[in-house]
Amino acid sequence: MADMSPFLRRKVASGPSAGTSTTSPSAGPSTGANAPGDHLVTLIRKPGCHLCDDAQVVVEKVCADLGVPWEQKDITEDQRLHDQYWEQIPVVLIDGRQHTFWRVDEKRLRSALTA
Repeated sequence: MADMSPFLRRKVASGPSAGTSTTSPSAGPSTGANAPGDHLVTLIRKPGCHLCDDAQVVVEKVCADLGVPWEQKDITEDQRLHDQYWEQIPVVLIDGRQHTFWRVDEKRLRSALTA
């Protein structure tokens, strides 16, 4: 997010949020505090969004490769998420903090999860 324009950055509200959740199985036990499996990736999307479909393919691949759990949340089912992200979807969060939006770069996501 450091390379993102400050005009496009959003603060992520803390606390639970409603939405559809799909979690991938973990590849095994965590091996340390910064192990990829210690993270949670959240894809914020809406139905009929082709960029969201593209983002999901990347998130699924990277998370499966690294054993990272992930979930998806639908902005049409959560007004708070809609108000916060409607002009940025798809949005990818790592551990509740915004990682990227619109286009998901596989190398950048993989790097963030293994750093």
